Amino acid sequence: MTGAGNHVIPNVHFRKVNGMTKGNHYRAMFRTWFDQAARKKRRSQNRKTKAAKIAPRPVAGLLRPVVHPPTQRYNMKLRLGKGFTLEELMEAKISPKLAPTIGIAVDHRRRNKCVESLQANVSRLKLYKSKLLIFPKKSGKKGVKKGDTPKSELQNVAQNTLKEIIPVERPQLRVKARAITSDEKEASAFKTLKKQRTNLKYDGAKRKKAAEGKEEK
Repeated sequence: MTGAGNHVIPNVHFRKVNGMTKGNHYRAMFRTWFDQAARKKRRSQNRKTKAAKIAPRPVAGLLRPVVHPPTQRYNMKLRLGKGFTLEELMEAKISPKLAPTIGIAVDHRRRNKCVESLQANVSRLKLYKSKLLIFPKKSGKKGVKKGDTPKSELQNVAQNTLKEIIPVERPQLRVKARAITSDEKEASAFKTLKKQRTNLKYDGAKRKKAAEGKEEK
């Protein structure tokens, strides 16, 4: 039944259910998943094989920075980025050429937009550096280079099996309801922003005027 008026005559293909029909036998093109348990076991074995192959290096691969995703919808969250900026490496006193050799990802295109993210990633690098153990490339005394960890500290080293090497501290975004304080009632966000915009607009003129005043003196 259709509503009043000039409509298309209903011709719904109710017989075409669950895939393609095949004579009188319906449901002829179903994909089964009987190997789910076996595939789960195989994935687990592959992970263990890969971990054993790259041991004692971390399973997660390279250390990556903590970044805010783009767009207003996701920028309050935190996730792992592609690599550390050159500025972050400089602050942590790590050479950009040395970084990939000790398991640190580098992204020369990324830029730091604020001091908070810079400091967070610098502290992340410093924490990694403090826990880092560097094995010598070759055996014997000649194989040991400057910066390698002493042999006494390399006994029974446990492999890092975490997904993020150093876990990302994700802040609680939920804020509990509370009473508005008297200071918050008196303050005006609009006036504060307006004042800052005005200061920015006339910053050049104020500096020029101050310079001219010094020259006159």
